[in-house]
Amino acid sequence: MTFDEAVKAGKLSTEAALSLFDSLPTVELAFMSGRWKGSELQTGHPMDGMLSATGWYGKQFIDTESVHPLLFFTEDRASVFPVDPRKWPSPGIRGFVGPHRADVETGKFKARLRMTEYRGKLSATMIYDDRPTLDVFRKVDADTVLGAMDARGMAVPYFFVLRRDSGVPPLSVRDGA
Repeated sequence: MTFDEAVKAGKLSTEAALSLFDSLPTVELAFMSGRWKGSELQTGHPMDGMLSATGWYGKQFIDTESVHPLLFFTEDRASVFPVDPRKWPSPGIRGFVGPHRADVETGKFKARLRMTEYRGKLSATMIYDDRPTLDVFRKVDADTVLGAMDARGMAVPYFFVLRRDSGVPPLSVRDGA
């Protein structure tokens, strides 16, 4: 199954997603630079639908030491802001994250980017600072990657797609966040 067929299907098995992921070329660190718009690839994973329902926007990679792993839309959807993964997900926050900005926002980078080996291939990987979680990337095309989130205690990876952002909406970080 090609990437386009998988996205068009809307949902595929974990085995099909792993096969697709394994068929794609690896990604170098520099390729990930910039801001990326995210979407979920449905596989029946327990996390399916969670990010879509929350106003998740994507990720931003400044350099290998400076990564915003979670960007969410502001309440008015006019811009995006970085969220501290230690503060979200949270039992006190249901649905759209934007209204809870004051509780979850951070001005600090909360992840790094490294080359790691995953499923037998060396590829760019985002490593969360405060969670035992890796997001491993494989290249679909010049502006698209398929990500596999691997976390301690997660039986199978959670899949998502990142598409290179054209720069809109703007990043908004409050003073003191």
